[in-house]
Amino acid sequence: MKKAKLIIDTVIIGLIGAASAQIFVFLLKLISDNSLKALAKYTPPDVLYILKNSAIPSYSHPWIALFVLITGGLISGILVYSTAPEAEGHGTDTAVRSFHRTGGYIRPIVTPIKILASAITIGTGGSAGREGPTALFSSGVGSIYATIKKATSQERRLFVLIGMASGLSAIFRAPIGTSIFAIEVLYSDMEFEAEALVYTLLGSLIAYMTTGFLMGWQPIFTVPQNLQIDTINTYFYLALLGLISGITGVILPNVFYYVRDGFRLIKIPPHFKPAIGAAIVGLIAFKFPQVLGGGYGWIQEAIYGKIAVSIALFLIVAKMLAFTFTVSSGGSGGVFAPTLFIGAMLGCAFAHLLHQNPSIFAVIGMAAVFGSAARAPLATTIMVTEMTGGYNLLAAAALSVLLAYLVQVEISRRVKAKYFSLYEAQVPDKNYSPVHQLSILKNIIMCNLPSFSISPKEIEDKKILNLLETGMPIRLPNDKVLFFGTLLKSLAPERENEFLKYKNVKIIYIFRDGKWLHPAEIDELTKGDEILICGKPGDVLQIKDVFKKVPESFSKLKKQQINLQRHTKKKVPV
Repeated sequence: MKKAKLIIDTVIIGLIGAASAQIFVFLLKLISDNSLKALAKYTPPDVLYILKNSAIPSYSHPWIALFVLITGGLISGILVYSTAPEAEGHGTDTAVRSFHRTGGYIRPIVTPIKILASAITIGTGGSAGREGPTALFSSGVGSIYATIKKATSQERRLFVLIGMASGLSAIFRAPIGTSIFAIEVLYSDMEFEAEALVYTLLGSLIAYMTTGFLMGWQPIFTVPQNLQIDTINTYFYLALLGLISGITGVILPNVFYYVRDGFRLIKIPPHFKPAIGAAIVGLIAFKFPQVLGGGYGWIQEAIYGKIAVSIALFLIVAKMLAFTFTVSSGGSGGVFAPTLFIGAMLGCAFAHLLHQNPSIFAVIGMAAVFGSAARAPLATTIMVTEMTGGYNLLAAAALSVLLAYLVQVEISRRVKAKYFSLYEAQVPDKNYSPVHQLSILKNIIMCNLPSFSISPKEIEDKKILNLLETGMPIRLPNDKVLFFGTLLKSLAPERENEFLKYKNVKIIYIFRDGKWLHPAEIDELTKGDEILICGKPGDVLQIKDVFKKVPESFSKLKKQQINLQRHTKKKVPV
């Protein structure tokens, strides 16, 4: 009975996801037609324009376009930072963070603000994509639906994933890939919310069929028919493309987030920073107008091999800077389409240099760059082949994307990159997700109820989350506290003079390398262990010099929220 209700809920969310995507597309066209097109006489070409016209649209009023861009950035910034600061940036991160920290709860106000701010940013020429806004908008709809249904926290998280998959499926017409993306983008180490796949897939299919019935069934990109790879040399070159894409996948997140950090240091209200980013994009567009908007039309040109090597190489850098300044300044838009643009230009240039088929290399370059930079290789491989209809390239794309992913992971680890993914809110796996750790820590506490002298009703999620993320002790009725902190130095039990200070506290459990360990399972406490201890407040205070208060494994998402609050200079509600 419960599964039958979930299937009905999934169908409803799938239909709403399709509607959400169409609302966004309508708003985007409306704003574009009445701003960039009406004033600057320019609209960034889409795929349909490229297919129907041989001439490239004229970009003859760059100063007016610059004015439109700055105005759009200003309106978007004021809208977001005055009402819903958590809607800043590319959106998908907000949905991912809500899954891990708030049980999938997204404030209702975020949904309309994100969709409107993103339509303004992209519609006025901002260099951003549709997927981030759509992911957050449709996830927010899933969260609102959960509130109306009075759903459990587990169901709410599921509805958020279904909403994300449905909205993306409607935008990209890639139901299989987007259903996997929703459960893969949450983690950076090839972890999945596998139990949600049945529902995300159903929701994606409902959204895809609805959109197909209303708008047509064609993939959003067109590739030459019967693309085939019939030489071993081509596979070798595609492997090289994967290696280069992996290096690009290391550079992209770090450029993006270091610029974001730089913008946060600028001592002006955040409301005005998207306008600064937009001004820089407008200046880049003086030389390279291809960077404006999502760039779908130019991706299609790259697939057809109509972008010269020199131009393609310049566009890689220009687009990387343009989308970075658009979104990392606080502008609202996605990073998926710009990353596909960079991958397509890389693949096109590589094909020309090696005298290979540019259609093959542009399509696979798209998948390899985004799959590595986003740490979502499986979903991306399938999504890109669905978006282009290039199903014959699936095996070759898998080879290139896998190599790109492995290179990106290894280089990021070796150079200790500060930012390892385009999605900052990703955690390595379920063991590092606060929402998954709530139940584990609850079970640990339940097993020690007699010594804690508390009832199960007193084990509140909020208290446990604070314990995990901030090390804030939980006060127990028997004049004891429960404390969780990171050990600053190794302590071997046999070294009695160091270990004596622990005689009045009880070590409950140790979190090490993603695993909870009972004290009986280990021989020594090592630096970096996160230890759950129980004792009288005075005794715990006595050993505090051995601990860092914040448990590092679980504080990442909390720190992101704190940094955003510092940036906006006001509390960000959750």
